[in-house]
Amino acid sequence: MSDSVPRDDGKGGEDPTADFLAEVRAEETPWRTERPPGEEAPDRAGRPERFGRAKAAGRAAAQAAPYLQAAALATWIVSGAVGDSGDSGSGDLGSSGDA
Repeated sequence: MSDSVPRDDGKGGEDPTADFLAEVRAEETPWRTERPPGEEAPDRAGRPERFGRAKAAGRAAAQAAPYLQAAALATWIVSGAVGDSGDSGSGDLGSSGDA
């Protein structure tokens, strides 16, 4: 199928998909229409904060994340350095040296 050849299929230029979509398309909702230039925004509905503690805990964890990552990296580096220095002369303790 080539893109340069329009598909008309003898329907006189009608597009059944566009017609269907025009029929089922919802009307514009009043809260999504543009506000006139002089009109102020409506007040937000007063809703209690449902997840106040969870949001605060998530915010605190997000702020602490870089510090926790740095501390984990430093611990990993130090534990690797300490582990390598203790194993320098021990070798295999279970062997007698004769193979």
